[in-house]
Amino acid sequence: MSMRRLGALDFHGVRERRSGAFSSEIWFGEKRLSLGTFDTAEEAAWRLWRPRREMNFPDVSTSQRAQDLVPLPWLFTDEDRRDNRRRQRRLAIAEMDEEAMAVWRERFSQDIVNERQFYKQQRTEREARRTERAAYREDKRARKQAAQLNMKLGEASF
Repeated sequence: MSMRRLGALDFHGVRERRSGAFSSEIWFGEKRLSLGTFDTAEEAAWRLWRPRREMNFPDVSTSQRAQDLVPLPWLFTDEDRRDNRRRQRRLAIAEMDEEAMAVWRERFSQDIVNERQFYKQQRTEREARRTERAAYREDKRARKQAAQLNMKLGEASF
C-alpha cells in the first residue's frame, strides 16, 4: 500500500503530509496560500470552499454541515512562514542571552554591585551637568535682561 491514505488523492488542492495530517492549499502562479493542516482529507477539502459535486462526500449532505465540523481556516503564506522563522530565531537568541546573563549574575555578583555604583555615579554626574546648564542659562537670561535694560536707559537719556 502506498504512503498516502485512500481518499487523499481524490481531492484537488489537498495533500497528505509525512506526519499523516492533510493540508489544503491554493496556488497563485508561483505563490502558495496554505489554508491549514487538518486531521482528515475531507476537512482539508471543505476548507477549499469547492462545490460538493467536486468533492464527492457521500456522508456529509450540505456544505453548512461540513463547515460546522471543520475548524476555522488559518491563512499562511510563505512570507508569513519566513517571518515566523525569523521571529523564532530572534526569540531563541534572546532566551540564550537571558540564560547567559543569569549565569553571569550568579558567578560575578560583585560586578553587579560595581555596575549599579557605576550607573549611580553616571546619574549624579548627569544631574550635576543638568543643574550647571540650567544655572548657566539662567545667568545668561539675567545678563541679557540687564543689557536690554541698559540699552533702553541709554536710548531714554538721549
